[in-house]
Amino acid sequence: MASKVVSSALAGHTVVVFSKTYCPHCTKAKAALKEALSSLPGLSFETAVHVLELDNMPDGAELQAAVSKQTGVRTVPQVFVGGAFIGGGDDVVGLHRKGTLAKMIADAAGK
Repeated sequence: MASKVVSSALAGHTVVVFSKTYCPHCTKAKAALKEALSSLPGLSFETAVHVLELDNMPDGAELQAAVSKQTGVRTVPQVFVGGAFIGGGDDVVGLHRKGTLAKMIADAAGK
């Protein structure tokens, strides 16, 4: 069941973030995504990014296990663009600093 929820989220959204509300690395990743999206006309964090706050979900532990099985990473955040795993908080911030995050999102959104 959890793997179906993960697959559905990845198939239905340009960007998916598996996160926890109290995680500082998750906050950094979401901030980098917001900033990257601010440079893309027609896209916004609210419309392009689907955030699953695992600590607020009754099946959050199962979802995290399903994502971890897919990526080999046990920590959050886990960020996907166009269904592809791009990494965690430091990875997303690094891609944004290099200027490649916005292009990845635009390409995945077909913009």
